[in-house]
Amino acid sequence: MRRTAAVVGGVALLCLLSLGVPAAFGQSPTSGLIKVFVTIPVTAKGNPPSPIVITGVIGDYGTALTVNAKGKSDSNGNFERVRLTKGKFTVNATTLNQEFAAGTPSDFNSSNCSGTFDASPVSVPIVSGSGTGAYAGITGAITLSGQFAFIAPKTKKGACNLSGTPVGGWGAVTGSGTVSIG
Repeated sequence: MRRTAAVVGGVALLCLLSLGVPAAFGQSPTSGLIKVFVTIPVTAKGNPPSPIVITGVIGDYGTALTVNAKGKSDSNGNFERVRLTKGKFTVNATTLNQEFAAGTPSDFNSSNCSGTFDASPVSVPIVSGSGTGAYAGITGAITLSGQFAFIAPKTKKGACNLSGTPVGGWGAVTGSGTVSIG
């Protein structure tokens, strides 16, 4: 009977080691692939937070808010503070913002002021030391791209006002990357 218990125990230990001890005990791995999904409130005025879902090594959800280098809410900032249910971290979105700023609508229709544009994939690094909670010590980068559709407001003379806040729109930023936590 003792021999059977020892064999069963040995098999159980081998299973734990082959699965990885953290995975066997229901703990998350500390590094690996993530996928990011953000919905952008295109027509909102001000700087509202954007819903975000992250899958993979980070399985969490919350909001992303555009901030400046000092972490203050700023619709013209180049950083995104990602606040999830288990902690937060910040990414440097300068290259992504440059990609969107350089873009022009690929199919603009001047009769109804509608158009779409895409941002090509760019690398967005996680700001070192920005992680809190479950994300303390997070490092890595995420390759993000985006798509936007909009309807621009019209001036009193009926021309399209491309510098105004869209009257209708949809936007999304998605991507993936590898992170390490801790």
